[in-house]
Amino acid sequence: MDAQEFLPDEKVIASIRQDIARYEQERVRARRKVMWRVPLFLVLLAAAVWLLALAFNRVADPFEQWTSTPHVFLYVVGVILALVLYWRARKPVFELQRSFRSKLLPIIFGFIGNLRYGKGVRPESSDRLPPETVGDYDHAVYDDVVAGTYGGFSFELYEATFKDKVGKTETTMFKGIVMAFEMEQPFPGLLVATRKTDHVVSFFRGLFGASVDQVESGIPAIYEKYDFRTDNGEAAQPLVRGRLAQALQWLAEAWPGEPARVALRGGDGFLLLPTPKDFFELPPASVPLDYKTHVEPIIADMASLIATAALVRKVGSGGEAS
Repeated sequence: MDAQEFLPDEKVIASIRQDIARYEQERVRARRKVMWRVPLFLVLLAAAVWLLALAFNRVADPFEQWTSTPHVFLYVVGVILALVLYWRARKPVFELQRSFRSKLLPIIFGFIGNLRYGKGVRPESSDRLPPETVGDYDHAVYDDVVAGTYGGFSFELYEATFKDKVGKTETTMFKGIVMAFEMEQPFPGLLVATRKTDHVVSFFRGLFGASVDQVESGIPAIYEKYDFRTDNGEAAQPLVRGRLAQALQWLAEAWPGEPARVALRGGDGFLLLPTPKDFFELPPASVPLDYKTHVEPIIADMASLIATAALVRKVGSGGEAS
């Protein structure tokens, strides 16, 4: 799937460039505003802390000038306030970027039907995500969420981080892209492909008890990286030796790094791509926005993600993998 097929036509690109030009004017003004707001806010705070510290010196022990308990408390509060004021001073830039992204993404994703975009909201499909794909977690953070239809199937894509905290130790169970989509042919049960680990057996037993079995792909390159678990071995066996194995091999080439994870349950398919990358982020406010450099790569990334989902959703269908 060529990303060029997804690029807007010249008329839309010209409109986007005009929007970028207006954004650049606003970005420069916002940056100028921030350049005086940050030092002004911090200088005023420093002056207030210094004056209060002087006042504390009048009642403090001579040997505790500038270092008494009230002084230390004042300094801690000052640092906290400095962080708050720094964020407040830069708020015009943050608001400008957020507003422009919310306007830009629906335009450049015009090839997606029934497009819905959100940020920081809980995706509708997250309730159907099999927990076996990420393990036990008690906290989820969602960033960009894009949903719609393409090529005759609906999907929901979102950036997510799943974390589990035990005592004071917090573990990131998964961070990356999650794609939920309609399977071309429903799988009669549950089939999960996850990276192979030394603890996979106990991990799955803890989640399923005795309700699932391990199935082998018989392909050395896949066996070294993946464990497959299912509650329907008869239906799963042809997939892990055929189209699903082929899809995972393609994924390893297209998305190098930590192995992708796949889950099939009934008519729902899930593809999880571990990555620290923020796919849809605009450059920092200090960097001028350019269509070729910053916007086209976002379109290409989305095209690649949709192509990947389109491949995985066919693993249960007849015929040869494409």
